[in-house]
Amino acid sequence: MSKPRILVTRRWPSAVERILLERFDVTLNRNDQAMSVEALAQAIGEYDAILPTVSDKLPAAVFDAVAPRTRILGNFGVGYNHIDTNAAKNRGIVVTNTPGVLTDCTADIAMLLMLTVARRGGEGERQVRSGEWAGWCPTHMIGTKVTGKTVGIIGFGRIGKALAQRCHFGFAMDVVFYNRSPVDPAEAARYGARQLPRVEDVLAQSDFVSLHCPGSAENRHLMNAERLAAMKPGAFLINTARGDVVDDVALISALKSGVIRGAGLDVYVAEPRVPDALKAMENVVLLPHLGSATEETRTAMGMKVVDNITAFFEGRSPPDRVV
Repeated sequence: MSKPRILVTRRWPSAVERILLERFDVTLNRNDQAMSVEALAQAIGEYDAILPTVSDKLPAAVFDAVAPRTRILGNFGVGYNHIDTNAAKNRGIVVTNTPGVLTDCTADIAMLLMLTVARRGGEGERQVRSGEWAGWCPTHMIGTKVTGKTVGIIGFGRIGKALAQRCHFGFAMDVVFYNRSPVDPAEAARYGARQLPRVEDVLAQSDFVSLHCPGSAENRHLMNAERLAAMKPGAFLINTARGDVVDDVALISALKSGVIRGAGLDVYVAEPRVPDALKAMENVVLLPHLGSATEETRTAMGMKVVDNITAFFEGRSPPDRVV
């Protein structure tokens, strides 16, 4: 019996690629460039499985272009808003993701952004590298204390809880959060957190607001001009969720006008493009989507995909099926 044909749309950790090559008839994207919508549409008709990443856009048109051969999309990542899952489902294509394994690393990046933007770490590092640092003085590059402040978390899933744990137990921060569904108060208390009924309630109380909600049509521009204006004066916005959760135009305006004090961003609407206005601001820390970027986590993510597609082609239910 022939092995299923698998397309891996980007290069993965070598340990995972080796296992894929052993189990399946694998095509690797050796130039490691994001594939076009047209190329992905063609692939749908040629491969039994496609293993996409967040850089691969799979709108409805991809699934309608040709008669699909693809039976499963093993997404490399927990978020899957780049895939039109309804269109996939209508074509009988299973979609899986990789939950759980990137929780700690993404929470670490959120904490890094919080500390860096509050203490002006990016600005200071650029000053040292450029040779512009004139030496220590009492008023040089004064930032904002993190310890003891209030952090507001939007989305209290695995990553939101992991950040709450770091903030409360590591930095003695008060933690408030908004979550679409109620969280048992005893569960929230394990993380030193308490739930508030509205996003606006969290914004009004928080010195730092960190976004951990899924990217979806429902959450598109969740942080718009009105909500940015509802943030506590002098507060900072942290985003490690998805770029479209924040209205870029409104964020740039809020930063320029001083409505909020700064922002730390790891995700963007049109990655890898980042608005020039954001790149020009010293009160913004910009990272290149590093949330899960550790060797341990990326390998674990790949192995999750391997487990999902292996189960599928063996006739078992994939453990991380989303549709």
